Amino acid sequence: MDKKDRPVYIISVAAELVDMHPQTLRLYERKGLIQPKRSGGKTRLYSERDVEKLREIRRLTQELGVNLAGVEEIMKLSDELWTLEQRFREEAERLKVELGEKLEAFKTPPALPAPGEGKGQKINEKERPVYIISVAADIVGMHPQTLRLYEREGLVAPSRTSGKTRLYSERDVEKLKEIRRLTQELGINLAGVEEIIRLRNELDIQQNRLESEIARLRLALLRELTPGQKVEPLKKTRSSAS
Repeated sequence: MDKKDRPVYIISVAAELVDMHPQTLRLYERKGLIQPKRSGGKTRLYSERDVEKLREIRRLTQELGVNLAGVEEIMKLSDELWTLEQRFREEAERLKVELGEKLEAFKTPPALPAPGEGKGQKINEKERPVYIISVAADIVGMHPQTLRLYEREGLVAPSRTSGKTRLYSERDVEKLKEIRRLTQELGINLAGVEEIIRLRNELDIQQNRLESEIARLRLALLRELTPGQKVEPLKKTRSSAS
């Protein structure tokens, strides 16, 4: 067990560490935002990772004004990112054990990219800018001024023609529909929406990086197992991370 996951703090200590009332921690547990372990006598025990999560919840609610529905979305995405990183590390280490000492370059697990890396790849159809602002607004059921607001807030970044006309892609439209769901159905403020979109973008980047790195390691392993033979790269699949 990772040291950070070891349950050590009773509820009163955990509450003091994060400057919250114990009842607040119980509320977050009922909402599914935090899941402390239980001792044999059913006493709640919080880990260092639980404390970090509670501090993040406090930041989101008190500093950014995000409601609990938004916090739930953000915590879920954060957990997915952490799980993805753990799977990546475990799979990379397993493959490197198989490679043994033959490839020095693979001794250290490659770092996952920082948010924003992994761009510049060939554009796919969903990212092709095709809709002018009035059409995009009509598709998502919003006023064009709302789309301009979301652009100023950095939630969506349409392309521009040489004449400075905004052009939205299918991916932009999907993002706008999700923003509408988060704001109108869940009542999440724009600060919360920004956090959710940032985490989802990072999750996509990490997923792509994971697939590329695991495929690279598998190819290296195949080359070591079949020296002198031409080995075709393995086709990437979304199941690589599972």
